[in-house]
Amino acid sequence: MKCGRVLLGMLASLGWAVAQVPSAIAADASAMGASQIYSCTDASGKKLTSDRPIAECNSREQRVLNADGSVRRVVPPTPTADERADQEARDREAAAERATKLDAIKRDRNLLSRFPDEAAHRKARAAALDDVRKALRVSETRLGLLAAERKPLLNEAEFYLGKPLPAKLKTQLDANDASIEAQRMLAQNQQGEGVRINKLYDLELERLKKLWGGAQPGSLGSLSGAAASAPRK
Repeated sequence: MKCGRVLLGMLASLGWAVAQVPSAIAADASAMGASQIYSCTDASGKKLTSDRPIAECNSREQRVLNADGSVRRVVPPTPTADERADQEARDREAAAERATKLDAIKRDRNLLSRFPDEAAHRKARAAALDDVRKALRVSETRLGLLAAERKPLLNEAEFYLGKPLPAKLKTQLDANDASIEAQRMLAQNQQGEGVRINKLYDLELERLKKLWGGAQPGSLGSLSGAAASAPRK
């Protein structure tokens, strides 16, 4: 019986202790809140303290102190409109730099995926230039046909030396001239395209050699405008 009464007493004491835990936690939390002190010196040199952020010191640094006077943290001044604008501009610039870096990484990885070695790159260059050569041959053939069409027109025009050409003949000659000029311009553009393609592949090859050699994607800066924007097959 005596042991039973002792056991019941111990259980009662334990129950009382458990019941006190929530109130003890609440008391500790309240004490922690009350121990937080904001301190600053205003524009006139007056030292101010409060249990919350001090409005008079929004533009100045505020220290948050523990109950024992030690510094818990420092609250920086609230930025002005100009300071916020400057920070936003810096943030935008940093974001643009990060985007450029990510774009360079992506492009380098794509290059390495498409061209695992120099032979693959050389084959792609040859295919791109072959398309240009085919287009040039078409233009040259067309120019030859236009020259053949022009010869009888010129022969006919010789009968009208010193005289106005018949309207039909003049129209045919003018149309032939326009077609020849258009084909010549097209051929020039195709030749320029060949130069552009070679330049693009030269830039890529220079970059790829560094990547094949161990350079990390994105570490070589961005591609030049012409190379970065060039359409690829």
